Amino acid sequence: MNFSFWENRTWLANIDFAVIGSGIVGLNCALSLRKRHPKSKIVVFERGLLPSGASTKNAGFACYGSISEILDDLNSHSEAEVVQLVKDRVSGLQLLRTTLGDEQLDYREYGGYELFTTKDQGLYENCKSKIAYVNQLLKPIFNQDIFSENENHFSFKNIQPKLIFSKFEGQIDTGKMMLGLIKKASNENIQILNSCEISNISDNGNAVSLQINSFRHSGQAKEISVKKVFIATNGFAKQFLKEDVTPARAQVLVTKPIENLKIKGTFHLDKGFYYFRNIENRILFGGGRNLDFNTEETTEMDLTELIQNKLEELLKTVILPNQPFEVEQRWSGIMGIGKTKKPIVKAISKNVFCGVRLGGMGVAIGSSIGKQLSELT
Repeated sequence: MNFSFWENRTWLANIDFAVIGSGIVGLNCALSLRKRHPKSKIVVFERGLLPSGASTKNAGFACYGSISEILDDLNSHSEAEVVQLVKDRVSGLQLLRTTLGDEQLDYREYGGYELFTTKDQGLYENCKSKIAYVNQLLKPIFNQDIFSENENHFSFKNIQPKLIFSKFEGQIDTGKMMLGLIKKASNENIQILNSCEISNISDNGNAVSLQINSFRHSGQAKEISVKKVFIATNGFAKQFLKEDVTPARAQVLVTKPIENLKIKGTFHLDKGFYYFRNIENRILFGGGRNLDFNTEETTEMDLTELIQNKLEELLKTVILPNQPFEVEQRWSGIMGIGKTKKPIVKAISKNVFCGVRLGGMGVAIGSSIGKQLSELT
């Protein structure tokens, strides 16, 4: 493909800031850059037709962690680190809501619940016994108790007697979220180039060379020069970075509408490895990568029978035991995880920066990570 003079000058020349990835981190980074550099040329490069990672493929949980997740984090992080993680999620969600508004997000604060299967009695008893401890630990953030026991009003079967309820957790429409961010970017004269994959990044000290894979001609990639680059590809970051960030596939399904569905809220099961919610009168259900961690460490957006069958089994035996349902759609998204829950926001070289490893909390912390990323230069 040969570009015209007009195409090169309008889209690909004289770029001050190139952002790689048009998800929640990338677009928030671009919007924050615009505030700090009103006259700069900002271009976002996106490999897919839509954001390719998890920003439009996640479950839309506006959450800060179930009690079992928080207790599990305390096994590998200090109390101060866990408190900071939760604080970052709460402030990140607030930034997202301030940026777009609850109407654009379709934000609904129904609260969150954690349920425990009959096989998880030990986990259930431990979480129940630690409610007061975790409430006290997080009181500086919320100024009140956030976890409490709750009756099973949802007709769930094969679970422990009580659910653990979490105040303030909500749900959003992630499609509307990303549409809102794209509109804001457009209004701020931020260019987004879709189906435009960056295959190589090279910082020579004075500028950064980008190779655009989508524009190959006669075996040659299109090469452009930009001043600064911000990598916001999260689960796909290993292509560019030698950092502790590993892709983690999350498989999801959604049912057809269910008449008289009583389930409303966000729900966690098995230390957060499974999660479900209502979307109006449907159930969205995802997770299960703990069934086969190795296979799910991939950037391939496929589905596996092992996990999809388990999701349907849990729907039939635990979540919707008394209601017939049909699965309408299935998909997967790619998260970025590591040995620690702390995101990586750092300079890679003089002119290249990254904000990755969101640990499955992209909705909660993506806005603030994008803002922090923009402030590295």
